[in-house]
Formats: sequence, structure tokens, C-alpha cells
Amino acid sequence: MPDLFTTNVLTGVVNSLLSEPVNFLTNSFFPGTQTETTEEIHFDVANDTFALAPFVSPVVEGKVMSEIGFTTKTFKPAYIKPKRAFDATGALKRWKGERYGGSLSPEQRMMAKINEHLEIDRRSIDRRLEWMASQILQAGSVTISGDLYQTTSVSFSRDAALTITLSGGSKWDQSGVNPLDDLQTWNDIMIQKSGSPIIDVVMGLSAWKTFRSHSEVKSRLDLQRAMTQTPSMTQDAVRQRGGVYRGSVDGFNIWTYSEYYKNDSGTVTAMLPAAGVILAGDMMGMKAFGAIQDEAAGFQPLPYFTKSWIANDPPRRFIMTQSAPLLVPYRVNASGYATVV
Repeated sequence: MPDLFTTNVLTGVVNSLLSEPVNFLTNSFFPGTQTETTEEIHFDVANDTFALAPFVSPVVEGKVMSEIGFTTKTFKPAYIKPKRAFDATGALKRWKGERYGGSLSPEQRMMAKINEHLEIDRRSIDRRLEWMASQILQAGSVTISGDLYQTTSVSFSRDAALTITLSGGSKWDQSGVNPLDDLQTWNDIMIQKSGSPIIDVVMGLSAWKTFRSHSEVKSRLDLQRAMTQTPSMTQDAVRQRGGVYRGSVDGFNIWTYSEYYKNDSGTVTAMLPAAGVILAGDMMGMKAFGAIQDEAAGFQPLPYFTKSWIANDPPRRFIMTQSAPLLVPYRVNASGYATVV
């Protein structure tokens, strides 16, 4: 009888948790989907108006108001196409988790390998969308670069007043500063620029630690606890990945966010800087997909299109997943970003 505690018998599969994408920003602030059967993404933006209805005498004609116009914007999304090659020798080697000595056929091993890497490629595309969401929320723009691809900056023309950097004595970790006053001020700016108030405030770890320790914030949270009998915001540090709801204060939903990616040089980088604060209103964010430039896909706008083919000499199977995504904040001035510590 074999020893059930030997390495050979207990071989299993432990997948890295880091491979799982956490698309909190994408799903929260770009929930809709738009598809285009062209290379470009198009959308119309109605011009804002704060005009008052004019006063006139009841015995004179009504005053003709000017028509509200709109602007059509066009963006051409960058292309994503991760590609993998599987040589025939891979089917002859033990697959991870397979019993020592082999229990799968070569065809089963190849299928398992292909399925795993298809899932990895899809996750990598989802992580790229999350990166785009983070960049757009921070800067109102996203810069795209890659091999044999000319670096392109896609700007959504967010008002400069909605990108804030606190300095000197105005930072949240300085004495005499009230973060709630800043949120109210930024809320008023967002209303002026877009008509939308701030709904969600997403904080990096340093910003959150400073915010939660402020006396004014503490007193308001304590008052809420007394009124509701349940905690409205935990006092713990971030304990899980993605977005964590911390509660509501002065009408703002407070979140913390902790997620990472590897940049082009292989360095693990935070999606949201620790000192950063995302301010999000009714942004009307969309995940837009342009047409897949492949006859096999029928040139349709699909979030993912995977194709496979075999090269005969040397024998290898190729798998490629294609996508033409761009995240679009239709109401870009209903977003903002502040560096607070």
C-alpha cells in the first residue's frame, strides 16, 4: 500500500492568489458595455447648462432659449492580443496535479494546458482594464504604449480643477487640517463642473490611515454609531484585496482600495498610490469594445475573441486572444483625484 503522505502521492495544485484579477474600479465605475463595429469608439456629450429660466412680463412673448448642443467624441482603442505557442512535447510531460507516473493521456494534458493559459490570458486582459480604470480616474486620461505601438495619450479633457495635489500645511497629516472640509469643497467643484456630487471616495492606504485618525472624522463616526447602534466604518487597516467599504460620513461612501500589477520592468506597482484619493460621482463609465480586426471573428466587437491554429513544421499549436477595449467616462468631470499626504 502506498504511503499517502509522500510527496509523489500528495502532489496537488496551488494557484497563486496574485493571478486572480480584482476588477473593483472597472466594475464599480465603468459598469456599462458599448460595442462598435468599427475601429473607433464614438459617443455624444451634451453641453452642460446652469441657465436660469428668464423672468418676463405675463403680457409679453415668451423668450426663446438657445438650444443645448452636443459634442461627438471619437477614440480609437489600442489592440490587445496575447499569443501562446504549445509544442507537442508538452503533451508528453506530467501535468501539475497529475499522479506521479502519469494518469492523463497526451491529449488530456494538452487540453488542460491550453485551458489554463486561455484563462490566464483572459485574466490579464481584465487586469489591463483595471489598470486603465485606475489611470483614467486619477488623471482623466490614459497613456498607452507597447512593442511596435506608438505611445498614445487618450485624454477625456477632464477639468484641471478636478486633479488636486495638497502641499505643505494643507496635507491631511498636518495639524489644523480637516479632511471633511476638503471633501465638501471638492464636492462643490464637481457639482459646478458636471452637475454630479461626489458619491464614492476611494482611498489608498496612507490616505485612509490619516483620514480615519482625524479627530473630526472620529467624532462624526462616533455620533453615527450612537445613532445607528452599528459601526458605520471600521478602524482596521486594509485586510483584503480590491475595494473595501468602510462606511459613510457626511453623505460620502468611503472605500479603501488595495490592488497591484507588474509594470513593464517587472516591478510590482500599486494600482492606486497610497496617498491618493479617487472622487467619483455619476460618471457614466462604459467598457467600450471596437471591432476585432480578424475575418474569423466576423469583424465583430467582442470583449474576447480566441482563435487556435496548428503549424506543421515544427508541429506547434498557437492560441491567441484578441480584444480592442477602451474605458470611457462619458461624464468625465464627475470624477476627480487628490493626493492628500
